[in-house]
Amino acid sequence: MAAPTLSSVSPNQGPSSGGATVTLTGTGFTGATAVRFGTTAGASFTVTSSTQIIAVTPPGTGAVNVTVTTSQGTSAQTVTYTYAAVPSITSLAPTQGPTTGGTTVTITGTNLTGATAVRFDATAATSFTVNSPTQITAVTPAHAAGAAAVTVTTPGGTSNSQTFTYVTAPVLSSLAPTQGPTAGGTTVTLTGTSLTGATAVRFDATAATSFTVNSPTQITAVTPAHVAGAAAVTVTTPGGTSNPDSPPAYFFYAAPPSATDIAPSSGTVAGGTTVILTGSGFINATAVRFDATAATSFTVNSPTQITAVTPAHAAGAAAVTVTTPGGTSNALAYTYLAAPILTSLTPNQGPASGGNVIALTGTNLTTTTSVLFGGTPVAFTVLSPTQVTALTPAGAAGAVTVTVATAAGVSNGLTYTRIAGPAI
Repeated sequence: MAAPTLSSVSPNQGPSSGGATVTLTGTGFTGATAVRFGTTAGASFTVTSSTQIIAVTPPGTGAVNVTVTTSQGTSAQTVTYTYAAVPSITSLAPTQGPTTGGTTVTITGTNLTGATAVRFDATAATSFTVNSPTQITAVTPAHAAGAAAVTVTTPGGTSNSQTFTYVTAPVLSSLAPTQGPTAGGTTVTLTGTSLTGATAVRFDATAATSFTVNSPTQITAVTPAHVAGAAAVTVTTPGGTSNPDSPPAYFFYAAPPSATDIAPSSGTVAGGTTVILTGSGFINATAVRFDATAATSFTVNSPTQITAVTPAHAAGAAAVTVTTPGGTSNALAYTYLAAPILTSLTPNQGPASGGNVIALTGTNLTTTTSVLFGGTPVAFTVLSPTQVTALTPAGAAGAVTVTVATAAGVSNGLTYTRIAGPAI
């Protein structure tokens, strides 16, 4: 009989700790007395036929030649079995991802060549690629929220584990406020769940100007500029991106208001004048101001008209603005007028027949609208802010009160005395 021949070992690699079951294929195996891996005898072996032996590997290192010995001799063929070192994982990147899986994770370690499995707990990775002896790229499978032990299996065994944390997707439940100007710059509080570790807040496709994660349930974000209309607000975390439609999470951008006219454009310093503001974008107005002072009251009649009551204000010009969620309008000029004051009449007496020209001296007379002798209006001429001339009317002899009316009100009264003419 001839010496045995050995043609293959399957598998041809295994852990250095031994204990792997391998199949030896060849001829002349009947009556085999030894199976060796290098110089070390197999842990055990069973001759299943003249052409096959099942053996259990002993501990070892590196590549060794496998031989079979019978009473006829020892196989002379070179058939190599390689002892593989146990793989080791040192890091994962990233270390978090959504429960739906699909995250590409880079696994770094040693002895990763020939990996046969990558597992997240007991679940196999969706796919993996061995890039080098020190790196594997794997795609996470779906998994319940929480920590999963990641391991790599090679012919050398199964590695130590590293933790990958599965995170639930964020959910937004409310925004406050829900409106702001197209220019951006509005600070918005986002409330929801699973917001920890947020990497992005977006208004449609535009990133928030800035954001701060205050807690797992709250983020403060500053709106970017955006065209007028609704913008879907989303938060992205390692757990995924929130759904703006479930529940609805929309921020409404409003164009700034524009003011074109105010009527009347002047009134008394005491306030109380009803004015009509005309313009556009007035819906949802939150304030009407005269300089820094709020209108006593206001009513939005339409997107193009507001009725407001003036507050008290010092004499002079005031800038009138309208504020809406879209911002603050351009300013319109409104003039506060002080009430007229009369200090003297010259002359202060004249014929009862009238026709006498008198000079009224005082202050705030520029916008004089009437001069009254008693209740009788007379012709007048405004000469300056401090002087008006008037033509006295005929009337009964005696004293009569003279007043001046302006857009700011009615002056104090001064006495003019009518003198009867001589009797004929």
